[in-house]
Amino acid sequence: MSSAFESIQKGLMEAIEFAEGNTKGATVHKFDAVDVKEVRHNVDMTQTEFASTFGISLGTLRHWERGDRTPRGPALVLLNVLAKEPQAVIRALS
Repeated sequence: MSSAFESIQKGLMEAIEFAEGNTKGATVHKFDAVDVKEVRHNVDMTQTEFASTFGISLGTLRHWERGDRTPRGPALVLLNVLAKEPQAVIRALS
């Protein structure tokens, strides 16, 4: 077997074990829930400004703020960083 196949096979077996509840040796990243409206208010932006600045659709932002949906994945990471270090993110994007 090729080393590429063996690597893929190993990853698949690890994924199956993780799905079955064996998280030993797995690195699991969990991010805190974020009050999106509070984060937006802390950076003193309107919904339109916030959505435009951080690449979020205005509709999605409104859903998050109403609680109809919750941010996940990279959006949740971005919002967690904004909640803790908003000026760092704003400087990085300027």
